[in-house]
Amino acid sequence: MSGIKSTVIEFERILDESSEILLKYSEDETSKKPSTGKWSKKEILGHLIDSATNNHQRFVRMQMENNLRLPGYEQEQWVALQHYNTIAWNELVRFWEAYNLHLLHVLRNINPTKLSNIGVIGNNDEMTLEFIIEDYVGHLKHHLEQIVVN
Repeated sequence: MSGIKSTVIEFERILDESSEILLKYSEDETSKKPSTGKWSKKEILGHLIDSATNNHQRFVRMQMENNLRLPGYEQEQWVALQHYNTIAWNELVRFWEAYNLHLLHVLRNINPTKLSNIGVIGNNDEMTLEFIIEDYVGHLKHHLEQIVVN
């Protein structure tokens, strides 16, 4: 379980550092799109909320069942339909933080015997639960870096 422990520690570190940094941005800064077809900071954070909700299902269901088929999700449509650019930045950050703190709790208490359970998401190849968890944290880190850099 050492691989998952380091992933959980990294996830906790990211959460500890991120909210304070994110809350420093203004409404104007977070609503602007860097260019046509690119997401604003609000939309990127909204995408991370969508990712959290989808992965929450995966983290729990894959502990209950092996060889599970799970739906993918259309990220562009999810972001567009939820109009993240119209939500107050502070509200988005707090929701993102709260949801991820719950996911951190789930991951701290995950059954280590279930980490090798297999799932198929959408049309992708089979993946272990451990891989999905590691991928989630990497994906989160990638998009947070986009928010800070852009």
